[in-house]
Amino acid sequence: MSAFDLSSFALRAKSERLLGSLIREVSKDAMDKPGLIPLWFGEGDRPPPEAVVKAAHQALDQGYHYYSSSLGRQELRDAIAAYVSRLRGLSIGPERIAVTASGNSAIQIAMQLIVDPGDNVVFAVPLWPNAADMVEHLNGEVRRVALKYTDNAGWSLDLDRLFAACDARTKAIFLNSPGNPTGWLATPDELRAVVEFCRKRGIWAIGDDVYERLVYDADKAPSLLDFARPDDKVMIVNSFSKGWCMTGWRVGWLVAPAAVVDTIGKIIEFNTSGANSVAQRAGLAALTQEQFVRDIRAHYAHARDMVHTRLSKLPKVRMARPQAAFYAFFQVEGMTDSVAFCKRVVREANVGLAPGRAFGPEGEGWIRLCFAISHDKLAEALDRLEPMLK
Repeated sequence: MSAFDLSSFALRAKSERLLGSLIREVSKDAMDKPGLIPLWFGEGDRPPPEAVVKAAHQALDQGYHYYSSSLGRQELRDAIAAYVSRLRGLSIGPERIAVTASGNSAIQIAMQLIVDPGDNVVFAVPLWPNAADMVEHLNGEVRRVALKYTDNAGWSLDLDRLFAACDARTKAIFLNSPGNPTGWLATPDELRAVVEFCRKRGIWAIGDDVYERLVYDADKAPSLLDFARPDDKVMIVNSFSKGWCMTGWRVGWLVAPAAVVDTIGKIIEFNTSGANSVAQRAGLAALTQEQFVRDIRAHYAHARDMVHTRLSKLPKVRMARPQAAFYAFFQVEGMTDSVAFCKRVVREANVGLAPGRAFGPEGEGWIRLCFAISHDKLAEALDRLEPMLK
């Protein structure tokens, strides 16, 4: 046995289940390739609002160098509660808010709160992989219910199959709507049905709402929160990353029943001790930038239409017009290995795309393109892609 043999550690069993990011596998050797147009990660090339950057500078000057409460600075918890209440037409108090070190951290904390070994969580898929991976890392079981795709209707959820996947060991149903990578958007009736089902069964409903403001026919997406009572087992994950172009700032939040928020604070203390103090101050400024959110949504809507118009004309491409988020998820006829195909696109077209298999086995045969970049760069990327996709 070598001096450091992972087979002798319990860690190995968990580590082998976590495949690692297949997007990173495609991008790792090409991140610095000259002239490459990167459309593989879930971020654009627009900076956050000027007020956010200014607030961060001021926070440094004003001495925001130290720990904050595990649950976040009170001023930010108050502001998030007010923002959510205003957006949803509800009365959400700060005692239901926990600030987290990213939306990813919020999902991790939610799973740590509820999942014990042998429990299962039901996911609508394809899905950003980290959410399901966290359940497996806790020695829980992931139950995957695939969204349906048709050329006419796009992506849709089969509630009967979703509910049938639940049993006595089910701790939660997890929905990401608006969805990454599909751009799928749950209907209000579907979300109401999920809340009512979970209430009846005594299980959790967890909503990943990080793209809630990036919906193209309304000001916001419907949310599980719209149909939940204050004491329902409903948790909502959110983040400053997408709506305010703050992907690198790593600050998000959870909305949860007040009765569990103190426990969430203990889990945060164990994981990260709390979110970055300067980033929290920047998040406080972001919540005042409503016009910025509307402007980037309009920018993404134009980009969405550009991608759909051009790619949907190609005979070998199948894709629905995304309802929300900033991704085009499309299928290429005859393509069966999305990782190999994306690596080839990097070599031959100098464009970075995300392989569908990165979002679970249901995504194989599909490709994700992030259109949250300048329109000029996006047009150039499409010019490069079209010859390969034909």
